Amino acid sequence: MLLALPSIGDPRFERAAILICGHGPDGALGIGLDSVVPNLGFHRLVEQLGIDPGVAPDAPVHRGGPVEPGRGFVVHGLDWGGADTVEVAGRYALTGTIDVLRAICSGRGPTRWIAALGYAGWDGGQLEDELTGAAWFSTPATDTLLFDTEAAIRWRASFEVAGIDPRLLAVGSGTA
Repeated sequence: MLLALPSIGDPRFERAAILICGHGPDGALGIGLDSVVPNLGFHRLVEQLGIDPGVAPDAPVHRGGPVEPGRGFVVHGLDWGGADTVEVAGRYALTGTIDVLRAICSGRGPTRWIAALGYAGWDGGQLEDELTGAAWFSTPATDTLLFDTEAAIRWRASFEVAGIDPRLLAVGSGTA
């Protein structure tokens, strides 16, 4: 599930598009896919970790969220898995260990992937409350939205997938 944020008044989540990667009674974890870290490509990231970029494309690195912004994650297809890879909704996977970076650089990693720093997290029941309060709009995650859509337009595209023109969204409501 991809969550798009109409507005909750928090600038960290303005026009957010977050892939929910884990959800349970104790809380939820998502990876933000709506913006990239300026001046940081994949090559520079792996070089900082002492890894030769090898055959990896110099893809942008996304701002995964405000929690632990120095911690890296890779959202990827199910064609690769490591010891700490977690399956996401039976369609995608999330890996937060360095082995996925080495595999991508050597050409043995997942064919489709997104690198991110940080994550968004919710305590138990918090995300459900926000969904009930209409803070988030939920749309199905698709390969096109995740892997083929630029970060800068992913928020808008997530609404358009559901047939909604986000230009028509209102932040508040009136009284009658």
